[in-house]
Amino acid sequence: MSDIKTYKDLLIWQKGILLVKVVYNNLEGFPKDEVFGLTSQIKRSAVSIPSNIAEGWGRSSTLSYIHFLKIARGSLFELETQLIIANELSFISELKFNELTQIITEESKMLNAFIKSLSK
Repeated sequence: MSDIKTYKDLLIWQKGILLVKVVYNNLEGFPKDEVFGLTSQIKRSAVSIPSNIAEGWGRSSTLSYIHFLKIARGSLFELETQLIIANELSFISELKFNELTQIITEESKMLNAFIKSLSK
């Protein structure tokens, strides 16, 4: 943990940024009338994940940081749910959906492990 000097060094933050990029790159096929609906909500959920990891880093206590990590995890589950809806509505291909789901699963495991390690 001594190599970590900033939140940008955290793999969970880096994976969160990757997830944002992949999400944004896979929303082109959504219907135009979803720009202010599901598309916007998906973007906000994705951006919320690394944002809350960073915000928690800046807090003054471990308990506060854990709180923000749990918010990031909630945003991750929100994003997953929105992508399931998009997939069910055929707004996103099965291939893209599977790629995003794989990243979400990895990020979830990493967040859970980090929260657990900080809670000890």
